Amino acid sequence: MKLATAINYMNEDIAEIENRMKQITGEEHSLISTASSHLLQAGGKRIRPIFVLLSSQFGEADHDQVRNVSVALELIHMASLVHDDVIDVASTRRGHETINAKWDNLTAMYTGDFLFARTLELVRGRNEIAIHQVLADTIYQVCVGEIEQIRDKYTYDQSLFNYFRRIKRKTALLIATSTKLGAIAANCSDDTIERLTLYGYYIGMSYQIIDDILDFTSTEKELGKPVGSDLLSGNLTLPTILACQNGKIAEQVQQFFKYPNNQEYAEHAIQAIKKSDAIEDAFQYSQAYLRKALHQLDTLPDIKAKRTLQKVAGYLGKRKF
Repeated sequence: MKLATAINYMNEDIAEIENRMKQITGEEHSLISTASSHLLQAGGKRIRPIFVLLSSQFGEADHDQVRNVSVALELIHMASLVHDDVIDVASTRRGHETINAKWDNLTAMYTGDFLFARTLELVRGRNEIAIHQVLADTIYQVCVGEIEQIRDKYTYDQSLFNYFRRIKRKTALLIATSTKLGAIAANCSDDTIERLTLYGYYIGMSYQIIDDILDFTSTEKELGKPVGSDLLSGNLTLPTILACQNGKIAEQVQQFFKYPNNQEYAEHAIQAIKKSDAIEDAFQYSQAYLRKALHQLDTLPDIKAKRTLQKVAGYLGKRKF
């Protein structure tokens, strides 16, 4: 099941969300607006807006407000990507030149800040205060996660706890916020909001682990960036942490972190991780989170949105890029 097939009945909503993002990023004739539009043109799966839309179907929602919440969540995601690329000194994303590479770090950072700022202007109407509070806390947590990522770069001695906390703030929290805000905007019951929030959190954890696996197992063409780019940027992900339980691989990673400009050391470490059992072990962690996510849907009404959330979970758990 392809994602596009599972959500094709939502195409009109998704197209309108895309149009609103283009309008927002192109409103001002400035370098920051040009840079924002450049980022938008790189595309993406728009997973977060999809989750907002689906969660809102479990209640009675204002259609226009839900679309604006969807845009807000995607803008926060885009802002975090811009900041990540600066932190990681990345030159490509999704096969396109990053903002920091095309312009400079200062332009990239202000572009990210611009996108963050625009999110809080979007939400008006029912439950506005509650939605603003969730959005503000989400932005705060995402920024803390970025600071932690800077702190931990090229730090070899990291625990699984540190990793899971980092991906919670980097990815899972934003997806959980998407499902939560969709439910809040639809005036869902507290139990439904909680279940959809947990679904989003577990999906987000699974999604990021799969991302970290694909960073080693996909091709540069599929990734739109170099294979092993997380390790090359000094970021320890689950496959690396698990692979380093093997003393020889641990030595290779440590050697690369000591000499991060040595491409031979980097390639040796990447190939060792790819060939290790850590890839399959990391995949099992992802599947465990996926099962937890699906379990949260068990008691929700058997509507089309629920069946779509189940299909989307299946797609995300098996994606190849």
